[in-house]
Amino acid sequence: MGTWDTSPFGNDTAADFAGDLDDLPAEDRPEAIRKALSAAVREADHLDSPEGVLAVAAAAIMAAQCPNGRPVDPIYGPDEPIPPLPADLRPLALTALDQVVAETSELRELWDDTESAQEWRTEINHLRKALSPEP
Repeated sequence: MGTWDTSPFGNDTAADFAGDLDDLPAEDRPEAIRKALSAAVREADHLDSPEGVLAVAAAAIMAAQCPNGRPVDPIYGPDEPIPPLPADLRPLALTALDQVVAETSELRELWDDTESAQEWRTEINHLRKALSPEP
C-alpha cells in the first residue's frame, strides 16, 4: 500500500475506493460505504490492513456529513457528490473505527511501527468525535 500521509484518503487503497465510488451511480454509493464499514465490523478476530483502510475512508465520508465533520479530501476523496447517508451508518462507522484501533487490527499495528502513529490516532479521534452523538 502506498501511503503518503495519515489522512483517511492518504493512501492508494482509500484513493482507489474514492474512485470506485465515483464510478457508481449515486444511489449505489451509500451501500458501498455500508459494505466497507460492515466488512471491518465482521473481522473482530483479525482486521487486515486493506479492510481497515477502507473502513477509515468510509467513516470519513460519513463524518463529513455530520455537523462537526471535516470535508472529505478534495484531491484524493470522491469527486462525485455522496448523497445523504442513512443515520444508521454513524454507529456502524464508530464500531468499524473501534475495530481499526483494536489490538487485532493490522492497520493499527502498521501505524504503531511508524513515527506518525500519534498523528494517525489523532485523525481517527477526529472522525470518532464527528461521528459521536452530541450529548
